[in-house]
Amino acid sequence: MQSKASVLEQNTLVKELPRIDIIGSRVTAASFDVLNEVILDWAKQRLSKCICVANTHMLVEAHRRPSFGEIVQQADVVTPDGMPLVWMLRILGAKNQDRVAGLDLLQALCRKAEKEKVSVYFLGSMDLILQKMRTRLLVEYPDLVIADMEPLPFRPLTVEEDEALIQRVNASGAGLVMIALGCPKQECWMAAHKDQINAVMIGLGGAFPVYAGIHRRASGWVRHMGMEWFYRLIQEPKRLWKRYASSIPLFIYLAIKQLCYRFASLAFK
Repeated sequence: MQSKASVLEQNTLVKELPRIDIIGSRVTAASFDVLNEVILDWAKQRLSKCICVANTHMLVEAHRRPSFGEIVQQADVVTPDGMPLVWMLRILGAKNQDRVAGLDLLQALCRKAEKEKVSVYFLGSMDLILQKMRTRLLVEYPDLVIADMEPLPFRPLTVEEDEALIQRVNASGAGLVMIALGCPKQECWMAAHKDQINAVMIGLGGAFPVYAGIHRRASGWVRHMGMEWFYRLIQEPKRLWKRYASSIPLFIYLAIKQLCYRFASLAFK
């Protein structure tokens, strides 16, 4: 873990945080501690920022759909969630790169927000999950200011509904808005609300049901081996098998292709 002074020192260089290309998307290469401090600093200022928590599925979607790829490129931070992205960053130069996973980010930011009195707005998912999350949050972070917890309908909001939602979030005073709509919907939502929502927006996808206890998280050694996707597949085969079947092989192919081109170019220099 880095010292507080070291983290704050690097915060002054936040605009210069390196981003490394992985199959066409630029992923932020920074430690877990630095990113947490940066995000919280933005939240205290209530800056409108977009944080994408990226896994192989997100990068493959960005590769397939240029319009979505542009959204990922324009995000203020793209964290490496999942060991394949961490391994790629390490191979490509970020030798000490941490994994910055959604659930870890949720818990670390709630802990820091509790101490710094930054309020948090939880948006998306379902009532049952949000209720279970609230129960756990009140136990683990009793002084955390929960601005609100609000599910969203599966259908698109009307213009009037969307404007009312923006007003509710901004009026709440929340510095952090944690969003669970699933990829790529949540990233598109954040991009559409940049400079309208006065808070740091973080797309956390499947972190909500895991934190709520609806789904179980893989043990540390499974995560470290990069096999968390398989653990999730066992829990939700109907929802995830098509996604994984179409994204994992393509990611592996594109990653190997990128590395081969890189090492070939270095060899002929």
